[in-house]
Amino acid sequence: MSNPDHSTRLARAKFRAWHRGTREADYTIGCFFDTFHEGWDEAQLIWFEKLLDAEDVDILAWALGTAEAPAEFHGPQLEALRKLDYVRI
Repeated sequence: MSNPDHSTRLARAKFRAWHRGTREADYTIGCFFDTFHEGWDEAQLIWFEKLLDAEDVDILAWALGTAEAPAEFHGPQLEALRKLDYVRI
């Protein structure tokens, strides 16, 4: 089986971002995806795919700054996640 292309991986990531199980996580992670995914390169998409593997409570804590994210998530995308200015309800 071949590896999925970039657009297929983005479609999967969008679905996973918007179907987390709690409304808070859906809005936080889904809105983050909707706002920033255009133009993601391979490294940025890999970062987001790894983020999607994390537990919702951890992601929300990292976004809110109540817990320190693992070093593998540090960088500009985590800083964008922490701003929370992308959540439009």
